[in-house]
Amino acid sequence: MAMESSNNPLVPPPAPSLPQYPELIMAAIEALNDSNGSSKSAIAKHIESTYGDLPETHAALLAHHLNMMKDTGELVLVKNNYMKPDPNAPPKRGRGRPPKAKTPLPPGTVSSPPRPRGRPPKPRDPFAPPPQPKSHSGTGRPRGRPPKKAKTTPSSAPAPASATGAPRGRGRPPKVKQTAVAPVGC
Repeated sequence: MAMESSNNPLVPPPAPSLPQYPELIMAAIEALNDSNGSSKSAIAKHIESTYGDLPETHAALLAHHLNMMKDTGELVLVKNNYMKPDPNAPPKRGRGRPPKAKTPLPPGTVSSPPRPRGRPPKPRDPFAPPPQPKSHSGTGRPRGRPPKKAKTTPSSAPAPASATGAPRGRGRPPKVKQTAVAPVGC
């Protein structure tokens, strides 16, 4: 049975192995040798013409590897053209102000821990007596405004404040409902 499966004409022969995509891309850029760099489509056409047997996902793989090589610095993208970076060019700086250069400490020096955040505490007088627990002033009442008293059951008809002597509540007082008196004897 092993002989039958090896002679099966339906199984395609293994494809010749392609070089890795970064190698293909670098070879295409060198072969195109354009001073302004090579576009993505030019690189893709060169790879397709050189290697006819490419996977179906060739376009996606090419875009992915071009982006990776651009991010790692192997390629430089200038006006939508990829090219090799100039070895004499200064390294590209990131955004913002660069950090200050740290001077190395001499060996044997112990560094202090970093300062804590916030405002430092006031210095204490060494001759002052220790702080006493806070107590109320001599009046016997606590400091501050007293809490509001809880409301008792509301009355059915509020009387005017001047008649009862009680303070008024907040806001406009409710309308007093008048009851209609029916005529007697009709």
